[in-house]
Amino acid sequence: MFSIGDFARHGRISVRMLRHYDAIGLLRPDRVDLVNGYRYYNAAQLARLNRIVALKDLGFTLAQVQEILDEKVTTGELRAMLRLRQAELGAAMQAAADRLVQVEARLRSIESEGRMPADDVVIKKLPSVRVAELTGVATGFDNISPVIGPLYSELTKRLEAAGIALSGPGIAYYEDAPDGGILVHAGVEVSAPVGEDDGLRIVDLPPIESAATIVHRGSMATVLPTVQTLGRWIDANGYRSTGYPREINLECPADQDGWVTELQEPIAKR
Repeated sequence: MFSIGDFARHGRISVRMLRHYDAIGLLRPDRVDLVNGYRYYNAAQLARLNRIVALKDLGFTLAQVQEILDEKVTTGELRAMLRLRQAELGAAMQAAADRLVQVEARLRSIESEGRMPADDVVIKKLPSVRVAELTGVATGFDNISPVIGPLYSELTKRLEAAGIALSGPGIAYYEDAPDGGILVHAGVEVSAPVGEDDGLRIVDLPPIESAATIVHRGSMATVLPTVQTLGRWIDANGYRSTGYPREINLECPADQDGWVTELQEPIAKR
């Protein structure tokens, strides 16, 4: 038998919480000394305590926990619920990490305000290019990665299944979505007939008479300072933007810090 203090230590919770569980009938002690009122627990009750704590960590209220335990949730069911919670927490951690990268990129953009590159920006005439693409909608540019990553994964599978070989780099481009948000085009250069099959489109992107281009090195999560550098150059040199920049994936190693991407923003004289 464990005293309430020993049981709390083995269960990694507070004595106060054990008393609360007793008061609401969620986990009663095995025995209570009638003389001094001391509570005692047996080792088998650790299993119920573990389930209580696990279900609380899943976000259930104590009332819901009691209902679940009274229905005798199986070890397999509880394991599945914990696996789901584990996946949710992993996704939340990744989202937080992505947000941190974006904050750092915003800070770098602020720190670079007022500095103008001497020769980073080049004006080019872009020819028409044929791409195979899939599209999706992001709520905004801070939510591009969760959309474009799966699009490119699916695009790779679809092209392999169709036997369509790549003839050039990946090309991503964007438009304003009709109902708000950003329409994301995840494409790659191919040599194949124009057409569409179940969302997979092979299209010719029109030529661009004049585009201001700049090379970004690193993950696209850190692209903001490069985008804003390009924007400041366009404004300072008497041009105006006529659309979102295309992103040409020149180098895409496994480590995204080694990525090399050319931004190509269509421009016209003011």
